[in-house]
Amino acid sequence: MAPGATFRFNTKFDQTLLLGKKARNVGELCQGVRSVPDASIYYHTHKFLQQHHYLSPEPPNDFAYWTTQVLNEATLGEQLSSVDIIQFHAIAALRQRIADLLDGYLQSVYRSVDAPEGQEFYFMSTQTFVLATRYEARDLAEFAAALRHISIQSIYFHVFDATLRLAQGENDFSLWFRAQGKPRLADQLLRLDPYTYTLEGLRQALIAIVERYADD
Repeated sequence: MAPGATFRFNTKFDQTLLLGKKARNVGELCQGVRSVPDASIYYHTHKFLQQHHYLSPEPPNDFAYWTTQVLNEATLGEQLSSVDIIQFHAIAALRQRIADLLDGYLQSVYRSVDAPEGQEFYFMSTQTFVLATRYEARDLAEFAAALRHISIQSIYFHVFDATLRLAQGENDFSLWFRAQGKPRLADQLLRLDPYTYTLEGLRQALIAIVERYADD
């Protein structure tokens, strides 16, 4: 990200891992949330976004889905669904927010409902493999052109993975723009809420913003 450096686009693919840990009720779900690796929290809060990018710009997380659809705890499910992922720049803070909601539920009920056999919550994780692509950019015009051709997995990696899973605080694109002396462009990208777009919609929004500054 040094001044004058070429931006090299990467992509990724994920291998899903079964952790061998499951939850039958909210108490066990809370214990699992507090103990599983960061990659598991990331998986269960971002899986729908990556898998169903063409269907919904604001997908639910797995915790909300399971508590609502399996345990029939609609109020808790609504609280978990309302967790605004974009507010979090570290997995630890996101984990804590989810655990706090589960703890609050446990303190407010007299008994906990168990999931039917076979419908327990299975904690999953992923191992990510990062690969270089043939696309790179030395200026904004080349950057916008590359955005038209890279895969959605590449966009996902540079925007979502970089910000939260890799704990950079900013996405790779805004970091590069800032290093190239384009702070206004970097700030505009940071103000863009990527969770309100499908991935293809996000691609078009990014292209429009970059091309606007490329013409200046």
